[in-house]
Amino acid sequence: MADAAALKRQAAEAAFADLEEGINLGIGTGSTAEAFIRVLGEHVRAGFKVTGVATSQRTDRLCRELGIPMRTLDELPILDVTVDGADEVDGKLRLIKGGGGALLREKIVAHASAKMIVIADETKRVETLGAFPLPIEVNGFGLTATFLSIRRIAETMGLSGEIILRKVGDDPFITDSGHLILDASFGRIPDPEAMSAALHAVPGIVEHGLFIGMCSEAVLAGPNGVERLKS
Repeated sequence: MADAAALKRQAAEAAFADLEEGINLGIGTGSTAEAFIRVLGEHVRAGFKVTGVATSQRTDRLCRELGIPMRTLDELPILDVTVDGADEVDGKLRLIKGGGGALLREKIVAHASAKMIVIADETKRVETLGAFPLPIEVNGFGLTATFLSIRRIAETMGLSGEIILRKVGDDPFITDSGHLILDASFGRIPDPEAMSAALHAVPGIVEHGLFIGMCSEAVLAGPNGVERLKS
């Protein structure tokens, strides 16, 4: 059976095969996105022309190390395609993202793109979103009030589970935009659209990791090959 690293590369290569030369490309964050970056870097060194926009400082550094030409989203505010990973994807191409802590910038970049391609191994496909803890990026001010609002939303929807502050060691994890992340272990989210709307109504929530109506195609690699889900 293929290992996780091999499957990530397989999905990355399949996604790269769909790209046209000369595009403005949003580039995601996380271990699967990094597999794609390394594939992209190999093709750039072989002469493939592309201009990238990163979804995180970490991605930007890796892309530049590999010789991929990079610009900011302000310099290239309209993108052709974004390629990114996902923590979960369901049959309607709804996603949970943010395990790598870049969900706000990932969502901004994806929204600026004409198309979003998600790459993942087949274990990321689920019937119902929510087994992976939902990342919620929040303002540090009023953290407890925001936490209680999220808990009330969950209770209203019949959901429970821990909501914890993400940390690195003993310190809170800080996003590239200077925010905190609460990880909500709901277990299942039967109505992602309702959850998204309810979370967006809380002032202390900057963004959440439910990506709805944004993914155009998911490229899922498994031991038996690549499966493509399209909207």
